[in-house]
Amino acid sequence: MTKKVFAIDTQSGIQRDGTVFDMNFYTDGLWVRFQRGRPRKIGGYRSITQTATGISRGMYVNSADGVNQVFSGYSSGLEVIDIDNLGIGGGINQFTFNGFILTLNTLVGGSSYTNGTYTGVSLTGGSGAGAKATIVVSGATVTTVTLTSAGNGYVVGNTLSATAASIGGTGSGFSIKVATINNGFTASDLNLWQFDSLFDSQGSGNQLLLAHPGRNLTQIDQTVATPVLAGDIAGTTLQPLRDTNGPTPSGDTISVSGGVCVLHPYVFVYGDNGLIKNSTAGDPYNWNGADANETNVASTKIVKGLPVRGGSNAPSGLFWALDSLIRVSYTPTTVTVGGSPQTFYWRYDIITSQSSILSSQCVIEYDGIYYWVGVDRFLLYSGVVKELKNNFNQNYFFDNLNYTQSQKVWAQKVPRFGEIWWFFPSGTSTECNDCIIYNIREDCWYDAGGAVGATRSAGYFSQVFHYPIAAGTTLSEQVLIFSASVITNSTTTIKVPVNNQIAVGQVVIASNIPTGTQVIVIKPSATAGYYDVTISAAATTSATVVATFNTKAGQVILWQHEIGTDEVIDTTSNAIESSFQTSDLGWVAGGPSQASLVGDNVAVNLERIEPDFIQSGTMTFQVTGRPYAQSQDVTSDPYYFEPDTGKIDMREQRREIRLIFTSNVQGGNYQLGKVLMSADIGDVRPV
Repeated sequence: MTKKVFAIDTQSGIQRDGTVFDMNFYTDGLWVRFQRGRPRKIGGYRSITQTATGISRGMYVNSADGVNQVFSGYSSGLEVIDIDNLGIGGGINQFTFNGFILTLNTLVGGSSYTNGTYTGVSLTGGSGAGAKATIVVSGATVTTVTLTSAGNGYVVGNTLSATAASIGGTGSGFSIKVATINNGFTASDLNLWQFDSLFDSQGSGNQLLLAHPGRNLTQIDQTVATPVLAGDIAGTTLQPLRDTNGPTPSGDTISVSGGVCVLHPYVFVYGDNGLIKNSTAGDPYNWNGADANETNVASTKIVKGLPVRGGSNAPSGLFWALDSLIRVSYTPTTVTVGGSPQTFYWRYDIITSQSSILSSQCVIEYDGIYYWVGVDRFLLYSGVVKELKNNFNQNYFFDNLNYTQSQKVWAQKVPRFGEIWWFFPSGTSTECNDCIIYNIREDCWYDAGGAVGATRSAGYFSQVFHYPIAAGTTLSEQVLIFSASVITNSTTTIKVPVNNQIAVGQVVIASNIPTGTQVIVIKPSATAGYYDVTISAAATTSATVVATFNTKAGQVILWQHEIGTDEVIDTTSNAIESSFQTSDLGWVAGGPSQASLVGDNVAVNLERIEPDFIQSGTMTFQVTGRPYAQSQDVTSDPYYFEPDTGKIDMREQRREIRLIFTSNVQGGNYQLGKVLMSADIGDVRPV
């Protein structure tokens, strides 16, 4: 065999499943994607803000008149940041939660709770509007409430004991609802957010933001219902959505364990026992109109709903239960029941009862086809449910997934490159630290290789705002600036202004503090505008404690992806490493441009590489390989090349040989072309 020049022609995709020697695809990669069958670096990302509160558990972007509202729901609240089409914006505004959230308490004295109302309650002060009820809580707190109308009153501001509440007085035959105003949720309340919006034709006349904060972050089948929240999308106030319009308004809070979605002009909610429930057309406050409906269509919980093209049956939607997929269609049909005409507006079709879904956030629509992850395979719906073939990294995903955190798996798409991304927690990680990618255009799979850019907890794909948005998972440390004199083995309490945004109970890290000293934020001070900070010293001598911090504890970065080539935070730019590794190019594997064995039992003597890249910045090239399929790889030192490098000469020999290309400099970028390699017959000996 004489010396030959070959073009590297490994097939697109990174194959993680199977053995390295058995692959015709790329065998490894880091932050690399494929376009036109060739590897190229995935784009960079830039911080929009570093002060988002808490790890995001759901994101939504609303664009109007050049302003993009980025909503981020976290464990104890919801916030919004307005940015322009370049990703530059102002500060973060926190939402305030107002309104009635019903608390289901058992009232003694013959009263009972049925369908959202307490009956058999004795009243004072008459029998209509203006009647009063007295609530006694644990024998200590007495609250009198005036009914706004007969049979519809609220007790506000008290959390009633399940057994200690009683009502006394005269009058009967009225209903009273016992509730509390909740102006903020605790960390256990909000774990997974779902959003949608609807034109509020029956309310403010503006666009209405609908948000459902579920309690199902760790268990997809969590059965605890939480209220659907609603408010002007341009505002910062939300309150529970209630049934207050229509012919027979109940006043009930719309609460479910699943979520909320809009099939215009209807609002749908869903949850336990196959529950699917919808409002009247165009009126999210009317759940008792003729075209409103409530039904249970499956035996398991409904966890996700999305609109789907319905044609003549529009609006239509798909709803995922834990074990089935249901299609809901608007099909008004009038039939005669008991001699009277009756109209049925909705049709419920079970597409399949042999399906599964891994998490409620793992479904995404791409050009009318719906993709999601089941508990042991990948699935799609294009009129029928099919398995999405994955011979590249299906085992890589399911074998490495932390199943105890599987409800955190979420989907993103990058339409510019035809990609669907599934972020997942790998190994023992409790947050997403990797992602696998299906490229629809290339019909291949690859992954992020555990790159830092894959450590994202939630996000939203590019639409009007043409950059994907994603939230980081790294919590910042404490904001705190103070100094105080500390006496040996004593405790000193100082006051820190609230505007330092310190967090109660947060343990801080500081400099110039004697060994054994603890600096802990204890509680808000009785003095308005200050927190108490206790400094406990165990040093052998007196010392002055000086602590300085730069960020609020528990904050994360919101990222704008697919912009530039680097990780950019303020004015700091950090290189993002990207690399790819070819399939085996040895003679025994068929040679660099062949996919079948040719039987030449000799090593490859690699003498030259001729780079062909669209390239910026310095790149490196390494040779790796092994004498036998199950031997250890031997990897060469890196060879460096620039965008104008014509050739790289070397003397490298492997029986089973692969090539590694890496970019890891600021501003570094590349797209692979057709790289030529000059090779000759090597040794017959394998080693």
